[in-house]
Amino acid sequence: MFDTLSGRLGGVFDKLRSKGRLSEDDVNEALREVRLALLEADVNVSVVKSLLGRVRDRAVGSEVTKSLTPGQQVIRIVHDELIVTLGQEAAPLVRPSAPPLVIMMVGLQGSGKTTTAAKLARHLKAKGRRPLLVAADLQRPAAIDQLETLGASIGVPVYVERKSKPPRLVKAALKQARTESANVVIIDTAGRLQIDTDLMKELAAVRKVAEPDETLLVVDAMTGQEAVNVAIGFSEYTELSGLVMTKIDGDARGGAAISAREVTGVPIKFVGTGESIDSLDTFHPERMADRILGMGDVLSLIEKAEEAYDQDEAERAARKMLDNTFDLEDFLEQFQQLKKMGPLQQLVGMLPGAGSALQNVQVDEKQLARVEAIIRSMTPDERRNPKSINGSRRRRIAAGSGTRPQDVNGVLKQFSQAQKMMKAMAGGKSPIPGLSMPGMPRQGKKR
Repeated sequence: MFDTLSGRLGGVFDKLRSKGRLSEDDVNEALREVRLALLEADVNVSVVKSLLGRVRDRAVGSEVTKSLTPGQQVIRIVHDELIVTLGQEAAPLVRPSAPPLVIMMVGLQGSGKTTTAAKLARHLKAKGRRPLLVAADLQRPAAIDQLETLGASIGVPVYVERKSKPPRLVKAALKQARTESANVVIIDTAGRLQIDTDLMKELAAVRKVAEPDETLLVVDAMTGQEAVNVAIGFSEYTELSGLVMTKIDGDARGGAAISAREVTGVPIKFVGTGESIDSLDTFHPERMADRILGMGDVLSLIEKAEEAYDQDEAERAARKMLDNTFDLEDFLEQFQQLKKMGPLQQLVGMLPGAGSALQNVQVDEKQLARVEAIIRSMTPDERRNPKSINGSRRRRIAAGSGTRPQDVNGVLKQFSQAQKMMKAMAGGKSPIPGLSMPGMPRQGKKR
């Protein structure tokens, strides 16, 4: 996400950091390069002009903070103004005066609207809500089938009337929601290949019956500036309360996400970060600005970990690490927990500095799958006692996992190295000479 843009901006800021003092020419040159980077990322021209205008005004007239170098000062100003452009604060869903919360999903065909409706249902269910999905896209029978399948996979009911009209269907769905005590109703409406009169008439008819608390427009971030144009088009016909940017994980440029809020005046409320049903995140402008500028997104990483990891299991695993009894069976359990957090490439991108440092490094998910297959092909006794795995057992494990004996050897070697590191950390020693581990006793002479 934003890898190309982050890399370009990182290069600009590295030049600023290397200078003790900044002349006005230095600032102007840096802002010219920032401008080019933003335009190449497909950020709207007017947004770029507004953003950099604010940055220049603050950079020229600001008081220099003693704790920051002039270069750092400019970077901080860019960061602050980027947050303003993105919307300053996360925009939560509204709280209705009485349940249910009615959310109307709108968008063009191919934007990921139906999938996003299910992702949002799963997201809200995880927070203790009781959602009901409504299949009101009667133009595409496949959309109804898709929503039913997705609803079943996350345990959320789907209201379906295949031979009805959208307004009548929505009215009946709202009645059922109140009967069954659903406190969120998510309506998947019809889409078109383009904005047209027929589409807007149907949405208006549904809106009149539904009286939604939220109308969320789903747009495909991969389409770049066109996504912003779609958002402008919809906002002219219907009152939008928020945007959902899909496929943002595949958007190498990222211009749509940066431009959308300022051009439309409508906040981005959620972003789709992958294909899996749990890959929908609340949009946080500050965190997104951090990621764009290569500062990582540690808070989102922590939230994903808190959602994925069982607290009791995590504490048990930590104790076993400290006791030096952590085995391959424990490793497999941790591996499963890690997978719940999402693709590793995405997680790595949340680490500060990782975006630029690992821009051209691809995490091999297939290799990770092979590691899991190898461990699963072991018996419970072998997982608990890897030293018992001799040559014949290696060949059996390799055959069972569809790998080679040397691949099994590689996994065992890596695990052995990890165990040694854990043992060193448990004893207060650093695996790296001369480096003390946080919270561990310092090595050296006693005083």
